[in-house]
Amino acid sequence: MRFEVDPELTGELCEQIVAMWADVSNAGGSVGFVGQVTRADIEPVAEDTFAGIAAGIDRLLVGYDEDGAVVAMLILRSQRFHLSAHWRTLGRVMVHPRRQGRGEGAALMREGERIGREMGLEGLHITVRGGEGLERFYTPLGYREVGRLPGALRVAPGDDRDEVRMWLDLG
Repeated sequence: MRFEVDPELTGELCEQIVAMWADVSNAGGSVGFVGQVTRADIEPVAEDTFAGIAAGIDRLLVGYDEDGAVVAMLILRSQRFHLSAHWRTLGRVMVHPRRQGRGEGAALMREGERIGREMGLEGLHITVRGGEGLERFYTPLGYREVGRLPGALRVAPGDDRDEVRMWLDLG
C-alpha cells in the first residue's frame, strides 16, 4: 500500500472515500454508522469531514492499492482549541474490507503515528466503540485505554456501548 498525506481533495478522491466508507460501514466497521448505509447517508458527514481537511485544520492520510484506488484512510483531527494544539484525534480510521487481515491497518496506524511525530505532536487520541474488541487491535500499537464513557454510544434501542478512549504518547 502506498500512502499520501494531504492529497488534493478532488471529486474523484472524495467519491472513492465515500464509497469505501460505505463498504466499511456495511461490513460492520465502526466508522460512525450502524447497520447498512448508502452513500447518501454518508455524504453529509463526509462533506463536513472534507471541509475541515480543505480548510487545512485537519490532515488526511490516504492509502492506495497497486492500481491507485483508495483502500485505507485516517484523519488527524484538530480539537480546534489552542490548549489542545499539541495532540490530535485520529478519526475515520478505515481499511477496505477486502484488504483487512493483511497488516494494512497496522501499517496505516504506524504511518499516522509517523505523521504525528513529524508534526511535533505529543500524543494521538482515538475513540473506539466498546463491545467490538477494537482495543485488542490498538493496544499492540502502543495505545492504552485512558477512559470510558459508559453507554455513551447507542447503536440500537437497548444496545448502548461504551466509548473507549485510547491514547498514544508521542513525547
